[in-house]
Amino acid sequence: MAVALIRELYEYHRWANRRLFDIAAGLGDGATRDMGAHWSFPTLKGTFAHIYGADHAWLRRWQGSSPGRLLGDADFASMAELRTSWDALETDQRAFVDAVSEADLVRVVAYRNTQGKEFRMALGPLLQHVVNHATHHRSEAATMITLISGSPPDTGINTYRVAVVGV
Repeated sequence: MAVALIRELYEYHRWANRRLFDIAAGLGDGATRDMGAHWSFPTLKGTFAHIYGADHAWLRRWQGSSPGRLLGDADFASMAELRTSWDALETDQRAFVDAVSEADLVRVVAYRNTQGKEFRMALGPLLQHVVNHATHHRSEAATMITLISGSPPDTGINTYRVAVVGV
């Protein structure tokens, strides 16, 4: 059951990311509008680049390498370039998650953060962390979108389950 739950969380994660990303990309210059220093990242593009960067870093850590830095806003010239990279990452991430077994969920992953400090944790909680982390930043992105153009559609997991899973 745990593996099935993790896989569904990642299906939801991809759906919710794409749902808001597509709206942000449709805003043109609005995606790079500086919304102020009180956000984790001051632009929609920066926010989505951070979600991408975190997903990218965690996938690499689970695969045995620890990037020295997170990819971010400056690594992508446009939302379109970010989307292209994200599509490839989603393919790799899906393959990794689809290959996870119940035994893998308790496997300890040793990794280094971007400051070089080493950590050790079971894969299961790390997989959950990535989806939870993105939820925080998606809420910021949804608020930015609301301020720029109006409230975006719901990205809650219940909405996902009704719309996509049919439950």
